[in-house]
Amino acid sequence: MVLYDYQKIYHAAIYVRLSKEDGDVKDAAKAESNSISNQKNLIKDFLKDKEDIVVVSERVDDGYSGSNFVEVR
Repeated sequence: MVLYDYQKIYHAAIYVRLSKEDGDVKDAAKAESNSISNQKNLIKDFLKDKEDIVVVSERVDDGYSGSNFVEVR
């Protein structure tokens, strides 16, 4: 009898959005706000030892917070 040891792999997307307290995105010299960078770093740090999770995309709403978001359909 042959047994196979399969590890389930999960595909994940990283989604980060601007914090309303983080207004530094308006500085033209910056590629993204500190809030966005910090969120990405926290998520990637959390995932670095998760061998069963593979990040397949990153989504960023830099410039839109919960206070100025307009629903798009």
